[in-house]
Amino acid sequence: MTAVTPAAGGGHRVLNVVRMQLINRMTFVWIPLLILGAVFVFSMVIWAMIPYGGPKYSAGAQALIWYLVAVGIQALTLSFPFSQAMSVTRREFFLGTFLTAAVSSVLLAVLCTLGGLVELATDGWGMNGWMFHLDWAWAAGPAGAALAVFAVAMLTFTAGFWGATVYKRFGGLGLAIILVGVGLVGLAALWLVGRLNAWAGVFGWIATAGIVPLSLSLLGIVLVLAATAFAMLRRLVP
Repeated sequence: MTAVTPAAGGGHRVLNVVRMQLINRMTFVWIPLLILGAVFVFSMVIWAMIPYGGPKYSAGAQALIWYLVAVGIQALTLSFPFSQAMSVTRREFFLGTFLTAAVSSVLLAVLCTLGGLVELATDGWGMNGWMFHLDWAWAAGPAGAALAVFAVAMLTFTAGFWGATVYKRFGGLGLAIILVGVGLVGLAALWLVGRLNAWAGVFGWIATAGIVPLSLSLLGIVLVLAATAFAMLRRLVP
C-alpha cells in the first residue's frame, strides 16, 4: 500500500468533510432551489397582476441568500459532533465546511447572474419585471453582480456559523451578551459618525464606491467572523 503523506491525507479529509456536508442535499441543494423557484413564480404572478407598464422589481432573490443563515447554523450543530466521531480534526472540519459554503455560494452567484442575463435578453421576462438584474448591482457588469451575490451569500452563511459556534462555546447567555456588545459597538460607531458630522461622507462613499469595493468589504467581514469562529471551534466540546 502506498503511504499517504500528511498533507495529502489532510487534504483528502477536508474533501471528506465536503462530502459529509453534502450528504444532506436537501439543505444545500433542494431547499435552496425550491425557495428560488417559488419566489420566482410568486414574482411572475404579482408582476402579471400589476397594471403598470414601467419596471417592476422583486427582492425575492434575497430569501435564498438569507436562508444561508440557517444553513450556516446547521453546518455546525448537525455536522460537528459527527465529524469528531469520525476523527476529523477541527481544522479539517472548518476548512471543509467553508469550502462547501464557497462552492454553494459560487453556484448561487452563477445562477443569479444567468437569471439576470436572461432578464436582459427578454426585457424582464416580457413583463418588465426584474428579480436578478438590479441596476445598482449590475453597474460593474455580470462579474460585479456575481461577486456581490457571492459576498452576501458567504456573509450570511458565516454569520449563521459564527452565531452557532458562539452558542455552543458560551451558551445562550454568552451569545446574548456578545450580540448586545456588537450592537453597542455599532451604536457607538453611529454616534461617532454623527458627532463628526460625517454622514454625508459615509453615504457619499457608499454611493460612489461601486459594487466591487462594497463586495470586497463584505468579504473582509467574512474573514474576521470566520477567524473568530475558528478560534472558538478549536476549544469547542462536541
